[in-house]
Amino acid sequence: MPPFTSALRAIPAVLSSSIALLCISGIARGDEPATTETPAAPIIRLWDGDAPGALGQKPEDIPTLTVYLPAVGNRNGASILILPGGGYAHLADHEGKGYAEWFVKHGVAAYVLKYRLGKNGYHHPVMLQDAARGLRLVRSFAKRDGLDPARIGVIGSSAGGHLAATLVTQFDAGKSDAVDPVDRESSRPDLGILCYPVITMGEYTHRGSRTNLLGDNPSPELIAKMSAENNVTAQTPPCFLWSTEEDGTVPIENSLLFVAALRRNKVPFSFHIYEKGPHGLGLGRPNRPAPPWDRDLEYWFGERKFLR
Repeated sequence: MPPFTSALRAIPAVLSSSIALLCISGIARGDEPATTETPAAPIIRLWDGDAPGALGQKPEDIPTLTVYLPAVGNRNGASILILPGGGYAHLADHEGKGYAEWFVKHGVAAYVLKYRLGKNGYHHPVMLQDAARGLRLVRSFAKRDGLDPARIGVIGSSAGGHLAATLVTQFDAGKSDAVDPVDRESSRPDLGILCYPVITMGEYTHRGSRTNLLGDNPSPELIAKMSAENNVTAQTPPCFLWSTEEDGTVPIENSLLFVAALRRNKVPFSFHIYEKGPHGLGLGRPNRPAPPWDRDLEYWFGERKFLR
């Protein structure tokens, strides 16, 4: 039996309206959380057995996707892989589940990736390996479930933004002769959304993210390789980026470096600099409003024909 089979069978009713409805909470900018409890969203292991390079069998050693689906009549065919931030040390829920609920409201099938972390002993290339496998799975699910395999995006925030930027610049076409059909899928997202992202591992990096990703003493060659601005090509998919001028954690120069690289390579992009706001806002929380990047993203989705 191919090794991906049980992962695909883990949610045989994933398209049923009962599961899809439980994933909708209606939380968005300024909304109050739903007061009624709903069952947990389905969780899928990226690999049936131990993940490649696993250091054990504890939860932190098992990368997963948590599935959030719109109601059947509200699906527009698009899918999104969500990479929460957290400095490669933890995963921020408001940049994972919080985003998934927003995308579900807009008819997009959302998958939150729990990738392995530096604080648990993992370093590059494990994080990219998890992200690429997650994207391949999302594409295979789209084909299986009648969604559009050519409208699959990735969104990442902070260190998750670095992982997303790495995925949009270091993807591959898949292995056509792979035993596991999932490995035959391309890991290239069709668009990328980078929220106050860590981009460079150089001068303007977030030091904690770099240490957790690359270790204490990375070589100059590894620092250059994992600085996403160095890897942009004409094949990089269109990107949406936003940052705030007030961000004192991840300097705005990270986004500026990436945008300059996109422009040099004639890759379409939409870039938004907002004056106010600290790092890590996501969609905003009580007493911590976020800029209207979600509305700007909706507009860009229209330009890219991502939502139909």
